[in-house]
Amino acid sequence: MSLYESIVNKKDRISLIGLGYVGMPIAVAFAKKADVIGFDVNEQKIDCYKRGIDPTKEVGNKIIEETTVDFTSDETRLREARFHIVAVPTPVKEDHTPDLAPLKNASSTLGRNLIKGSLVVFESTVYPGVTEDVCIPILERESGLKCGVDFKVGYSPERINPGDKIHRLETIIKVVAGQDEETLDIVAKVYELVVEAGVYKAASIKVAEAAKVIENSQRDINIAFMNELSIIFNKLGIDTKSVLEAAGTKWNFLNFTPGLVGGHCIGVDPYYLTYKAEQMGYHSQIILAGRKINDDMGKYVAESTVKEMIKVNKQINGAKVAIFGVTFKENCPDVRNTKVVDIIKELKEFGVDSKVVDPEADKEDLWREYKLKLCELKDIKEMDAVIFAVPHDEFKTIQLEEIKMMYSRNRYVNFESMNESAAASEFNINRDDCILIDLKGMFNIKEARNAGFVYWRL
Repeated sequence: MSLYESIVNKKDRISLIGLGYVGMPIAVAFAKKADVIGFDVNEQKIDCYKRGIDPTKEVGNKIIEETTVDFTSDETRLREARFHIVAVPTPVKEDHTPDLAPLKNASSTLGRNLIKGSLVVFESTVYPGVTEDVCIPILERESGLKCGVDFKVGYSPERINPGDKIHRLETIIKVVAGQDEETLDIVAKVYELVVEAGVYKAASIKVAEAAKVIENSQRDINIAFMNELSIIFNKLGIDTKSVLEAAGTKWNFLNFTPGLVGGHCIGVDPYYLTYKAEQMGYHSQIILAGRKINDDMGKYVAESTVKEMIKVNKQINGAKVAIFGVTFKENCPDVRNTKVVDIIKELKEFGVDSKVVDPEADKEDLWREYKLKLCELKDIKEMDAVIFAVPHDEFKTIQLEEIKMMYSRNRYVNFESMNESAAASEFNINRDDCILIDLKGMFNIKEARNAGFVYWRL
């Protein structure tokens, strides 16, 4: 009986190493077809899953409650499985070089518990060569087994888009690769159990690794172009969104928009490719140029906010700015590598105090990573500027009238002493110092300006 048949007949188990935004949805999907062990070194996370709580919000508490995944932080339980999927993060260090520590640690942990006849599939995004040159030697050293003889290795890059309820594991074509044809066939068949869109068999592990890393590099470059256009058009006094809407009427115009590029993929993966290129003696030009533009956008937004404040004679040192959204993307609790933090840091350099509102963000991660605390909407009062940085669905219900009540008013009128009709009249008075920074164009530009806002967007 083949390993695939053993899995289908529940004679063998699948293990997931790393239960974050990528690994946990994979574990839940496979648990519908096979026996699955979900392993993570984070005991607190495992405890949440066991209690039916989904801290990632990727599948929801109800599904976590109902799943048959056997969650554990006991690494010896990995010995009960023969098909292993490694889905741990691959971040970069401060100098933008690859940080392979999580992947190396996961390989060591798995290696210590690897049994003969196993197949290991890596999903983490890496530069070409990492699986074979870094991971396999660790597995061999820790297990005492020989790759290709005692165990096999494959690669299948993750394509899950955190917060996206449409493009999921099941609906995205899965690239798979194996060290030989037999391995490739097994990996393909196992993933076909859950991937409705089907699989694509890559020519080699290195090809699959390269395919993944260029997917996000391509997107990064396209967004960098939009960000550069935004900088140019702002200098020209032209609204970038209006330009893109006009250009978008052509059938082959690519639908990209300017914005902050953070997270664990697009803002990181290009550095893996350029790192490997440097090792081979080639200095990237386009990729690194795009990265520099995108990495500097937080600083650019902060400086633009300060300039708008100066235009209306606001005192900068000691000013207060409300920032709506701190996660790296909308409708997602993930704050890893969020570029909103760059805005906050730069504003602090000017002496500006930022208050952050985000109903989606993971509070514990935000404090652990950046020492930032969240505020409630009711706490946003007497602001000098308001920045909508992340377009969470929950923010889209906020009206311009509500935003206008967030600014400094005490030197104009005491609203508490006014009746409702008087307050409404006060709102209708166009004011020229209510600065609204709308990074993703959530609000209508004409309506905002007609309502008296000093309105700016990328």
